[in-house]
Amino acid sequence: MKKVAVIGSGISGLSISRMLNNRYQVEIVEKNPKFGGLIKCERINGILFHRVGGHVFNSRNHMVLDWFWKHFDQEKEFLKATRNAKIVLLEKLIGYPIENFLYQLPEEKMKVIVNELLELLKENNTDSYKNFKDFLIGNFGEELYKLYFGPYNSKIWNTDLAAVPLQWLDGKLPMPKLNEVILSNILKKEEANMVHSSFFYPRRDGSQFIVNRLSEGLSINCSYTVESISVQADKKLSINKNDKVVDSIVFCGDVRELHKIIQINDNALQHALQNVSGLISNGTSNVLCETDENDLSWLYLPEDKFKAHRIIYTGNFSETNNEGSKRKTCVVEFSGKHAETEILEELKLLPGNLKALAFNYEANSYIIQHQTTRKDIALLKSLLKPYQIFLLGRFAEWEYYNMDKCIEASMELEKESFN
Repeated sequence: MKKVAVIGSGISGLSISRMLNNRYQVEIVEKNPKFGGLIKCERINGILFHRVGGHVFNSRNHMVLDWFWKHFDQEKEFLKATRNAKIVLLEKLIGYPIENFLYQLPEEKMKVIVNELLELLKENNTDSYKNFKDFLIGNFGEELYKLYFGPYNSKIWNTDLAAVPLQWLDGKLPMPKLNEVILSNILKKEEANMVHSSFFYPRRDGSQFIVNRLSEGLSINCSYTVESISVQADKKLSINKNDKVVDSIVFCGDVRELHKIIQINDNALQHALQNVSGLISNGTSNVLCETDENDLSWLYLPEDKFKAHRIIYTGNFSETNNEGSKRKTCVVEFSGKHAETEILEELKLLPGNLKALAFNYEANSYIIQHQTTRKDIALLKSLLKPYQIFLLGRFAEWEYYNMDKCIEASMELEKESFN
């Protein structure tokens, strides 16, 4: 069988490896001591810690669902939950998404926002927006942008929203219909259209359970750093000066590092590699906490008085996550790097009488696109393909993929390049 090296062992690397494993000799190489990428978890004195956020599964893509459930017993191994998310705003808990719960805002705020929405509805503006900021203002009005959408998105993405292209949002945000927003507030209907309005979560060990299952039967070489990739005379690919010789490479690592690694005498390719080496990402600081009893799944924190941007109540996803604690548990997430002393002071301001148990900083978790990012990545893909090198995953394709989108992208790559 032909040999394929998969660089990176997150959900993208594991998924494509499983898809190829029956027809190719596949080896995953991972620079870290543990496989699993951003979705790996660990237990701290029995309590499950999602080190980067809190990962759950669902999809609108039936092919993704079919593939996923071939590897798991949905009924025995997973719990199904309804999303119960809230927003802390103006000293109140507001429903999520906020546009469906405007009636919960103070009357003076609600009147201004509803009047703006009615004006937008009257205008029936179908113009294409140039960027994320224009999209938010054009669909929700200035007041709701100033109150919620601007502060929250600026906090989490830590970038100028006017520099973020609109196409980046494809599949990430449900495009609002103003008449439905108005009706939702009159009828007080819950949101049911979001991908994760309900979700599946493993009964035990969270997304680490998913990682462990998908890794079964795969060859994974951890603590292995790829320092060079070159092409031999027979067109096979050499990793680390013939330490590994393969027919194809699926790169699921950080595309910004490839210019240091790929040693191929191709001026156009080298220029394209350099062109993506300066892409911008944000890290996240996460802290595992004990919290008071509650029934929430996510709590969003848009206001500037909070440094954190959300709390993920992972202890409500499965009771087994709370083993080792007499209280419920959660993960508080901050955009960027924050000192533990700063985090501890912040926890005092947040609801739930939070007690910190463990900390984690992930240098790269949120990717930021700008106007030419997709064009630059598409060009790089086209230049790598003749050498049988393929990009896959959040940091290789520079797309904000969730778990289901990683699987979907793996399926597309397998169909297009390995059939």
